[in-house]
Amino acid sequence: MTNHSETTGPFENGDITAGVPFSGPITPDTPIALRTSAELADALPYLLGYRPEDSMVLVSLLDRGNFGGRARLGIPVGAEDWPAAARQIARGLVLGARRRGTRPERIVAYVCQEPRPGESGRDVKLRLAPLAQLLRTECGGLDVPVIEALCVSDNRFWSYVCPVESCCPPEGTPMGMPGTSAMAAAATYAGIQVRGSLRELRARMQPWETSAALEQEVALDAAGMALVPRILDDASRTEVAGETLDLAGRIIRRFAEAAPVSGIHPADVRDDALLGHDEAAALILGLQDRTTRDRAAAWMEGDEAAPALRLWRALARRCVGPYREHAAAPLTLAGWVAWSTGDELEAREALAMALGADPEYLFAQLLHRACDEGLDPESIRRCLRQERQGRALEEGLPSKRPKIPEQKSGSPLPPGTLLGALEAPEADPAAPTRRKRRPRSTGPTGTGPSGTGPCADRPQARSRRPTRSRPSTADRACRGEEHG
Repeated sequence: MTNHSETTGPFENGDITAGVPFSGPITPDTPIALRTSAELADALPYLLGYRPEDSMVLVSLLDRGNFGGRARLGIPVGAEDWPAAARQIARGLVLGARRRGTRPERIVAYVCQEPRPGESGRDVKLRLAPLAQLLRTECGGLDVPVIEALCVSDNRFWSYVCPVESCCPPEGTPMGMPGTSAMAAAATYAGIQVRGSLRELRARMQPWETSAALEQEVALDAAGMALVPRILDDASRTEVAGETLDLAGRIIRRFAEAAPVSGIHPADVRDDALLGHDEAAALILGLQDRTTRDRAAAWMEGDEAAPALRLWRALARRCVGPYREHAAAPLTLAGWVAWSTGDELEAREALAMALGADPEYLFAQLLHRACDEGLDPESIRRCLRQERQGRALEEGLPSKRPKIPEQKSGSPLPPGTLLGALEAPEADPAAPTRRKRRPRSTGPTGTGPSGTGPCADRPQARSRRPTRSRPSTADRACRGEEHG
């Protein structure tokens, strides 16, 4: 059972420690002792960087009581899937930590879900009790005890471990006011932000469901009929790549020069207004070509990164209707830029959404795994820089900062060195060439191959790549190779 919302990895910058009492003024290095269930419940959003919803969460404690890795999975709807989910999250946290050379000594478990219609928070606590017990059993089977298991629901929390009603009453204990605890102060000093819920984060990258979605779909239909034949033609594919990258570069500069606005939603609305339907359609279709997408990934740092991330989010919002699968490319680019700039939370969610759009999108799979394992993205950045510099030298451009829009499509990136990545299985080098879902041409009325009846076919641009002996996961992550 796979859930791409999994969030695993060690703390690196801005660790918050536990295990010694707190007294005196808080500084970035002040250790905060979390001794009670209330303090552990209050700490959860700061440990993850967001408020989890419909989630099971495991947080490990290391030998001196410091917080280690953490893992999150969505709670499956059916209770019959709970054992597999509990096994997956426990093994992912514990075995992943051991691969990185650390050993969790203890674990704190959380189950978080808001009441359904007609339920109370206490009903949620009772309903999820078997799931909490499964988490305790799975962690115990890996020789790591769960020292506390909490249910958080309806702004209250309950302990599955504490039997004392005076400490943990049946009606639950109210959560404290956000931002008023010592943990909140320590998180602020450490630079850890709580950015609302995952639902709010995902909303920035979900397809439109407004009246404008129909106009965007019409533009995608028109762009598909114009661009897909050119992308599938080797003679014109390079020209389309150049046009796509040139257009992306112009819009990134347009975004960078736009007047700032306050608030996440107003900022996204501002970006949507700066991007035309035809422009978005051309970029979405053009980025379905793997090599073009790889070149676009080089807008990953410096002044280019922030407006590039805004563009990839905006394009993901434009993948409407039957074009939702096309969102895998801009979502993967958004995840890559977020990871490259240090925002692992948005990186994981964007990559998870890319896999939701296309579970076989290999570049998203590789980046998601690398991000979850806490790898350093610098090796991929170095690979992309080398490719940019090499092309600049070939074309006589300044090698210090070659501009992607002026580059032309060509060979894949050189092998990377993404340290710690798992080796991929080898494929048969003699296997025949395959393509992934080559689009079928539409009939004269655009309603199907023969021009009659409803049509579910939409033009889709896909890159063509010969099957060959598959390199390591490190090399493939650097090249950004797709499935098939």
